[in-house]
Amino acid sequence: MNMLASRYPAVSDASAAERRPVAEPAFLEVDRATVRYGNVHVLENLSLSVMKGEFVALLGSSGCGKTTLLRTIAGFMQPVSGRVAVGGRDVTRQPPDKRGMALVFQTYALWPHMTVAQNIGYGLKLRRRPRAEIAAKVADMQSLLGLEGLGDRKPTALSGGQRQRVALGRALAISPDILLLDEPLSNLDARIRLTVRHEISALQKRLGITAIHVTHDREEAMVMADRIVILNAGRIAQVGTPQDVYNRPASSFVAAFMGAENVMPLTAAVNGGKIGIEAGPANSACEISLAGRSVSSGLLQARFRSEAAELLDRKASHALPGEALVLDGTIIQASYPGGVWRHVVAIGDHTIVVDSSRAFASGEKVSVRVPAEALFLFDAIECNADGEEAA
Repeated sequence: MNMLASRYPAVSDASAAERRPVAEPAFLEVDRATVRYGNVHVLENLSLSVMKGEFVALLGSSGCGKTTLLRTIAGFMQPVSGRVAVGGRDVTRQPPDKRGMALVFQTYALWPHMTVAQNIGYGLKLRRRPRAEIAAKVADMQSLLGLEGLGDRKPTALSGGQRQRVALGRALAISPDILLLDEPLSNLDARIRLTVRHEISALQKRLGITAIHVTHDREEAMVMADRIVILNAGRIAQVGTPQDVYNRPASSFVAAFMGAENVMPLTAAVNGGKIGIEAGPANSACEISLAGRSVSSGLLQARFRSEAAELLDRKASHALPGEALVLDGTIIQASYPGGVWRHVVAIGDHTIVVDSSRAFASGEKVSVRVPAEALFLFDAIECNADGEEAA
């Protein structure tokens, strides 16, 4: 039997959420952790639960606290308050090598003077495992990760994707309870990154291992994770499945981070199950269903994605059926990034970006139609000019 099979039994391709019982307790728990550098609070009273076998992505821009959270879980940073537990065991004050975790670094951190086989087996050697056991586990890892025949090579003789696999093999060789990934794909070129991220995701599901992955790449988190944790200024802005955070963002900040970067101010009145949007300098009056949106009467902030809006001739848009916000504007610029034409459109004092299958000329008068289901609405009083939640 493959040595990996005894430690990581094979599982189906179903998501972790589908595999686990509903009542199963959290395997990894961060409970009200506060972490600071000097007098600066990087994480503020943060709590997070991760189930066994789950793949969770920590997503956010630079400085949001995602790497600090990963390092706190790993034991390289100590919270000033709060706790970290694994399998019900408090590991808050335990060193990294006693937590049952393995970390794959952004730079891979391979020993340049060691061969592929020696790098993969390094953690087992530190644990004084027998040579035969190390050799067998290294062989298993090379087979699992497609590194057969490369055992005698040094890292400098490998491609970026191969070096990433060696780093992953070294982490998995010690049979960790939790695999921590600190932006391990950021040093790969775009073409290889697409392949490797699917390989990591498939490997995690095959082994059933619990994984925490730090990334600033929205698409990477969407295709790899069972759940996404979006961080903003040391706090969790939203936790949910990729579908949840993409289709039902909890705040204007989350909507913008998940691609709804177009923003427009509106005035509306909420009455029963309807939102009546008043006519403005650049928009027509309309009525859309409340449909679970949590907004109040008054000033609203509307957000939508460039690909979700329709760019139409000025007269055509007002005659189309269905609930939608219609904005009147003027084309400023058109470019072709591939697949669609991308337009910068002036809407009153604001500019937005809208994709279309055909090009509109600069200066052309157009209407932008945003279907109700693609429109994210938030109370403007809760947002600042950047779309972040107000203090």
